[in-house]
Amino acid sequence: MRLAYTGDTPAMGSERIRRSGMEQQTAGAAGQTAEQERTSAAVEALMRRIADEFETLPRQLRNVAKYVEQNRGSVMVDRTSDIAEECGVHPSAVVRFAQRFGFAGFSDFQAVFRQAFAEQSAPTQSYQQRIRKLIDGKPGKLSGGALAREFIAASRSGLDELEQGFDDAQFEAAVNLLVKAENIYVIGVRRSFSVASYISYALQHTAKRVHLVSGFGGMVHEQIRSIRKHDIVIAISFTPYGKETQACLRVAHMHGAQAIVITDSQLSPLARYASALLTVKEGSAFAFRSLTSTVCLCQALFVALAYRLELAPEEIKDPGGYDE
Repeated sequence: MRLAYTGDTPAMGSERIRRSGMEQQTAGAAGQTAEQERTSAAVEALMRRIADEFETLPRQLRNVAKYVEQNRGSVMVDRTSDIAEECGVHPSAVVRFAQRFGFAGFSDFQAVFRQAFAEQSAPTQSYQQRIRKLIDGKPGKLSGGALAREFIAASRSGLDELEQGFDDAQFEAAVNLLVKAENIYVIGVRRSFSVASYISYALQHTAKRVHLVSGFGGMVHEQIRSIRKHDIVIAISFTPYGKETQACLRVAHMHGAQAIVITDSQLSPLARYASALLTVKEGSAFAFRSLTSTVCLCQALFVALAYRLELAPEEIKDPGGYDE
């Protein structure tokens, strides 16, 4: 049998093999990415279902739901007994929770998170595991530099999680609300106050009327009472959730205004008032939670708004201090 001559030189044949290998690698990478997206989507779909049914759950199952939402990174390996103890419920309640959402048992429920974790490109250790390893490995006093590096690592971890869980649809909804808003009210208390102050400052570079609900003089209600139907409130709060922030959201809801909520969980008590819900889980070091991811999200929100409003660069530039 005679072989057809292809006209390939040895170099051309090598190039063909190389291209073929690259195409296979590209196809493999694309397949892996698709699988990662599929498993991550399964987790998000499950969490959305839990959030949708949260108000109808018995009290004990609501406690388990909160635990799952706040411990997504570890729920796949946590023991049923430990979860039950943390939630103040009997272990059977943890099993009932899984069965409520169509799983034979809690191990099947955990498998959804395990599969997603195994196929994503996140670090192999959670931040909590790394900080525990640091403390166990270096007993005694830590240097200031070591402490600083842990806070940097916590912030980096939070940014990674923000990117992985970023909801484009909710973010776009938030931008649309800001574009249409006549007035923008911003509320954030205690640790969230600095973030609320920052985004209020940034938004002042637009032509929008921006009101920071500072609560100075105990006048939270007086500062929010003029909100109306075509206005927007940006509410920023994390567990244990500021009562003042919740009160402002209730007033805004009563007056027909819509809300952009920035919080740490779909099960947050603020979420029920959200027209656009942006969730942020900050990294923490030595019981101090970072604000890096929240500030990053707020900066992105402002820049996206400025882009939509077609602001010139000089309009959003910081003019600096006042002349004496």
